[in-house]
Amino acid sequence: MERDGPKNGRKAGKTGPAAKPYQRPRGGPARQISELMPDVGRTAFRRFGFVQSSVVSRWPEIVGARHAKVCTPESIRFPPGEKSGGILQLVVLPAHAPIIQHVIPEIIERVNRFFGYNAVLKVKLRQGAVHAPAASEPRTAPPSLRPVPVELGDSLRDIGDPELRAVLESLARSIGDAKDRNNGN
Repeated sequence: MERDGPKNGRKAGKTGPAAKPYQRPRGGPARQISELMPDVGRTAFRRFGFVQSSVVSRWPEIVGARHAKVCTPESIRFPPGEKSGGILQLVVLPAHAPIIQHVIPEIIERVNRFFGYNAVLKVKLRQGAVHAPAASEPRTAPPSLRPVPVELGDSLRDIGDPELRAVLESLARSIGDAKDRNNGN
C-alpha cells in the first residue's frame, strides 16, 4: 500500500523530459521608478473601480479645465463581466451640482471618446469636496492639430494618422534644415 509515491514510477510534477519549475528572472538592468509606478498605481485604481488610471490623471483634458475644477471622477462601475455600459461616479462641489447635471451628456460623450468605445452609460453625482487640479502652464497644440506648413507640400495634408503625419513633418523639416545649412556653407 504505497501512498506517498506516484504510480508507474514517474516523478510527480514533471510534464516533459526536462521540465523544471518556472523561476522569476533575477537581476537585470536597473529600471526607473517611473516605469514601476504605473503597475503600483494601476492596482490601486482598479480597487476603486478605474480600469484605466489615466482617466483620473487626464481628467482636465477629458472634460476641460472649467469642469475639472468643480468635479472629479470617483469610480467607474461596470456590469459583471462587461467593460461597457458602466456608471461613472463624480464628486461635485455642492454649488455646482445643478450645472454639472446639465452637462452630463457632454461628459459621457467626452469620456467615451477618451476610451474609444461606449464605456460609460450613466453618471451619478455625489456632492463633496473637490481638489482642484494643479495649475499647469498652457499647453501648445500637438503637432497633429497645427496646420501643415505650405513649404512642406500638400502631400502631408492627406495623411490621416496624426502621429505618422507629425513624424513625417518633423522629418521633412529636418531635411529642409540640413539642406539650408549645406547651402549656407
